[in-house]
Amino acid sequence: MRVIAGLFSTLMPGFGQIYNRQFLKGIIFTFTEYFINMAGHINSAIHLDFNGHHAQAVDATDFGYMLFYPGFYAYAVWDAWYYAKPGADKVRTAIPYLIGGFAGECCAIFANRLPFPTLMAGLAMLVPIYAGMLIHRKEGQTVPDPSGPPSARP
Repeated sequence: MRVIAGLFSTLMPGFGQIYNRQFLKGIIFTFTEYFINMAGHINSAIHLDFNGHHAQAVDATDFGYMLFYPGFYAYAVWDAWYYAKPGADKVRTAIPYLIGGFAGECCAIFANRLPFPTLMAGLAMLVPIYAGMLIHRKEGQTVPDPSGPPSARP
């Protein structure tokens, strides 16, 4: 199912690809996510930010890597969702994921100017991503013919 692949990739980029049996791509995405996360100190920043230490979270983050993360994350979720079932319009279904990645980038860029937890605001990128999953959930699915199978028609 498409949604399951998208949700797996939401939890950890690469897991949706593995669910889709794209093992090499899934392993590459998982290691890329791990590398970006460790090099950018993203988990440390999330921990500090969620515990009310906003300034320390901004200081702990390496924004050279952090700025790459939202776009990669949104692409990994879209890729898992799109390739879970053939037949979706590649361009139209990518728009909510692009909006989500852009929202995450804006939160990362303006991190030191936001008065509220930055990485929590970065989760706002999930709203358009999940909206895209919901809006395009039936895209590419075949609709059964109401008159029945071709052999049953007069």
